[in-house]
Amino acid sequence: MDHTALELIELGAVFFGLGLLGRLAEKIGLSPIPLYLLGGLAFGSGGLIPLTGIEDFTALASEVGVVLLLLLLGLEYSATELVTGLKKSWTAGLLDVVLNAAPGVAVALILDWGLVGALAMGGVTYISSSGIIAKVLGDLGRLGNRETPVVLSILVLEDLVMAVYLPILTAVLVGVSLVGGLTAVGISVAVVGVVLVVALRYGRVVSAIVDSPDREVFLLKVLGAALLVAGFASAMQVSAAVGAFLLGIAISGSTAENATKLLEPLRDLFAAVFFVVFGLNTDPAMIPPVLGWAVVLAVAGTITKLVTGWWAARRQGIGKLGRARAGAALVARGEFSIVIAGLAVASGGVDDRLAALATTYVLLMAVIGPIAARVVEPIARAVGARRTSEQPAMSP
Repeated sequence: MDHTALELIELGAVFFGLGLLGRLAEKIGLSPIPLYLLGGLAFGSGGLIPLTGIEDFTALASEVGVVLLLLLLGLEYSATELVTGLKKSWTAGLLDVVLNAAPGVAVALILDWGLVGALAMGGVTYISSSGIIAKVLGDLGRLGNRETPVVLSILVLEDLVMAVYLPILTAVLVGVSLVGGLTAVGISVAVVGVVLVVALRYGRVVSAIVDSPDREVFLLKVLGAALLVAGFASAMQVSAAVGAFLLGIAISGSTAENATKLLEPLRDLFAAVFFVVFGLNTDPAMIPPVLGWAVVLAVAGTITKLVTGWWAARRQGIGKLGRARAGAALVARGEFSIVIAGLAVASGGVDDRLAALATTYVLLMAVIGPIAARVVEPIARAVGARRTSEQPAMSP
């Protein structure tokens, strides 16, 4: 069969299958993300029917999906709200680092992977998935909730930590000098600072540049700007996701509202591909040997993120239900964890099992995260109602 024809058939089958999985998720009241991941696992390397002709397209489409997820998340908030949230949440950010890096560091040391392996696994278990969390918050209609700015502040702080962590990890892995590592960190921090200043001071100018009364022109300008910012951010060793998020912050007013309406269908399409690619790149044969340790890390990671979100939301005066939702929203791990593991293994300086463990762990957390976000509210309500009913009635 002609190569192009095969690619079109495979791509059509993927999109149609995603539609069916999305419909099934809607019927059972579940986020479609776990089904997308499991679908990718079934048809990826080592799966039931491996799809081999669309790797180039799906790899790029998944990156675009993350960019659009974070761009639309940024469009929901202003630069002032972001800065205020960061000021209030920096202590929660420190707690986040300590609590969530610890399980990965501990397991790496137990498995005798050395300090470099511990540094890599600490990053794997620390960073939440901005892409998955953005999708879940949108699916559950929680973007306007009181606890959501707390969640977003922690996610932005995590991406800022990554701007420092990734250059350090890369320097350690390849044996770069201390000066070279510090230079890379300085460049990353400077890029983030420049984008923040532009978002805060020149938001109206950015909005005017991308705005247009013509829908086609508007779409091309907004999408082009998002990809440009994400690409330049990534080239400077800064998260493409945080670059897209900060661009969304810079676009305000009616321009932001119109951009959201215009980009939502594209976001849903490319985001679905992003989650499928996770599964496609995972060989099911890799899972059994490391499943036990992955489950241990998944349990620990779920608890530590719940504690982080609960504590951060409590500090901002949010009620118990909102605290529980904030913690559950942060549970999912994703794209960054895979990137960190890939860097570590590609360098040849760590145990090859690290990639298998990280992938299995992320797959578990990417499924657990959306489910936890969905079920935490009814569980919290039920627990609250039970405690109320068990309280002794007050005497008249």
